[in-house]
Amino acid sequence: MNLHLLRLFVAVAESGSFSRAAESLWISQPAVSKGIRELEHQLDLTLIERGTGKGFRLSEAGASLLTHARGIFAMERAALDDVRARVGVQRGSLTIGASTTVASYWLPPYVAAFCAAYPAVVPRVTVGNTQWVCEQLLECRIDMALVEGRVDDERIEVNEWQADPLTLVVAPDSALPRRTVSAELLGRQNWILREAGSGTRQATEALCAAHGIAALPWMEMASNEAIARTVASGVGISMLPRVVVADMLALGTLRELKLAGDARLSRPLYRLALKSRPLAPAALKMAELLDAAKPGPRPAPAPAPAPAPQRTRARVSK
Repeated sequence: MNLHLLRLFVAVAESGSFSRAAESLWISQPAVSKGIRELEHQLDLTLIERGTGKGFRLSEAGASLLTHARGIFAMERAALDDVRARVGVQRGSLTIGASTTVASYWLPPYVAAFCAAYPAVVPRVTVGNTQWVCEQLLECRIDMALVEGRVDDERIEVNEWQADPLTLVVAPDSALPRRTVSAELLGRQNWILREAGSGTRQATEALCAAHGIAALPWMEMASNEAIARTVASGVGISMLPRVVVADMLALGTLRELKLAGDARLSRPLYRLALKSRPLAPAALKMAELLDAAKPGPRPAPAPAPAPAPQRTRARVSK
């Protein structure tokens, strides 16, 4: 397969436009169109279904080819980074996908350690729930992933990374008992849970099922911090990562509940990689940092006046 033609196809598919693809590749639009037709001729497949207007959509074969092409070009980037590293050029790229709790509390000290050790490599962190991060990994948009939820996909290599304690929280003036509470009583409360696809939601449902707690979602929110503040205001009950609510428990704006039987609530955090894609040198170095010293999470600082803008090495996007 002609990789130049494949690169043209990826540019068109990802930009959604022949003209934008041509601009990004610094070639003419007729050259892009000709290249796509030639690729379709070589494969004897229709890759792009053109409508009566200017729009188009990928055919089933085109969508499949796009997935494979992303993997091919990701391996190309990894090979180039590896060659550069072997000849002593300290540069490369690193994109990490992380679920929200990991990105907010667990990952920052590792990013700081990586930037100190490899100042020429600028890491980029993309943030979403576990399901979204896995999709990004499968599409080769990220190099590695750190998530909270269980992952069952034969294409993904899954390694347990950290243990993340969870805790039951209510408002300080809640009528629930102040020491221990039964599973039956918890099952009668209004539960505030994360959205489907979230690792915190998965862990909450699994732990509640294991302890006989009927935790039905009375309300859903897409942020652990939003749930914590809603519970603190006197609405509902939730199970959240301890690192998220540590400051609020210390300040007394939330109260912790103990489950009868002294059950310890915890979930594993996972490091993910794509089996079919070798890690680039920068990703390998980050993996070594993640699997070596385990400094643990750092609580988020209290809100403060925004400082003057400063340039940093790590960029975070959502």
